[in-house]
Amino acid sequence: METKLIKIDNVKGQRDALHAAGELIRSGEVVAFPTETVYGLGANGLDADACAKIYQAKGRPSDNPLILHVANRSMIDQVAAAIPDKAEKLLAAFCPGPITLILPRRSLVPDRITGGLSTVGVRMPEHDVARALIAAAGVPIAAPSANISGRPSPTTAEAVLTDMDGKIPLILDGGSCDFGVESTIVDAVGDKAVILRPGAITKEMLEEVLGAGNVIIDPALVGKDSVPRAPGMKYTHYAPKAPLTLIEGMPTRMVRAFRQEISRLQAAGHTVGVMASHEVLQELADIVPRELMADYGHQGKLPAIAANIYEALRSFDDKEADVLLGEGTTAAGLGLAIMNRLHKASGFRSIQA
Repeated sequence: METKLIKIDNVKGQRDALHAAGELIRSGEVVAFPTETVYGLGANGLDADACAKIYQAKGRPSDNPLILHVANRSMIDQVAAAIPDKAEKLLAAFCPGPITLILPRRSLVPDRITGGLSTVGVRMPEHDVARALIAAAGVPIAAPSANISGRPSPTTAEAVLTDMDGKIPLILDGGSCDFGVESTIVDAVGDKAVILRPGAITKEMLEEVLGAGNVIIDPALVGKDSVPRAPGMKYTHYAPKAPLTLIEGMPTRMVRAFRQEISRLQAAGHTVGVMASHEVLQELADIVPRELMADYGHQGKLPAIAANIYEALRSFDDKEADVLLGEGTTAAGLGLAIMNRLHKASGFRSIQA
């Protein structure tokens, strides 16, 4: 299969290209497209056979649920059997935007989408190309991230092409994604709102809308869950090809911890790659070659780190490093999402500085 890549610079001026992409979705094909978080791999969310092609292209486990992307409120009502009050408040506050709500499903949503659960994840992306594609298709679009399952999610069309070339017919190139980590997933069915996957909409932001004490973090986020209630909860995700170990702790202790671990690994014959802040990398220039470094931004600048971590992890795929060390950050605010992705990428391997 030939994979075409079409650059979408102007939604209004490229309606023909978007209409053709929508036709592909309606005909049961898979199209990769940009969102404000990461690139998605989309198919008709009401067509189980079409969605099977997503699992095939990604090599994704079939019990891992998919998220339905919608263009407007009427599409939410089409797939959700009910909208609890807390969900209404979150829709008003954050949609369109980087949040996915877990809601009771209607019967027309295929089991293949939900992993057999009685709920469905619904998201209204805040990206012109994504919304235009959904509108052109006229159906909710089921879409996980557009990468091989377990690999770092793509934040550029070029990264999608690396994983999906020859597997899907079309990639819509809408430029680099803004947030760089997937949407916050919130279970809005029970008494409290439960964060199943942290993202750019933080716990603190949710509490501003719903009130303190009405938002909790699912305990499964710190370990493994036997039945994944949302994407990313069960399986190792976001992993680079070389094994990654995190170094966590106080920023002032990072350089010393990195130097000790790099020296130990190099003495054992390893070629070490380092993904870290600008500040740490500056202090490691004498022991790590520049080509084996990936700078994810300045310490404490969480939005920049979130936007850069996946591309930083992917950058080592073409390098000689056989082991990787990564710098952790705070787990507060957006840092919760960053550390969730880094813990998944490392398989929870970490060293305390």
